[in-house]
Amino acid sequence: MKTLTLTLPDSLEIEEIELTILLATKLYEQGKLSLGQAADLVGLPKRVFIGLLGRYNVSVFNFPASELANDVANA
Repeated sequence: MKTLTLTLPDSLEIEEIELTILLATKLYEQGKLSLGQAADLVGLPKRVFIGLLGRYNVSVFNFPASELANDVANA
């Protein structure tokens, strides 16, 4: 696993865990991390991480609409 060190301005009042959640949810939303990987990054069980996704307006159903249309057509 990679380690990242960031220098943030003092005026940014954000806890490390919240920043980690923001990063994990964005990477999950972009398809760069699986649900399990994102949950592991934050250090939470998948079920708890799924609950957090809604707070950040990220859908747990993380696949393109075109893929859904194909699935419906093939059902």
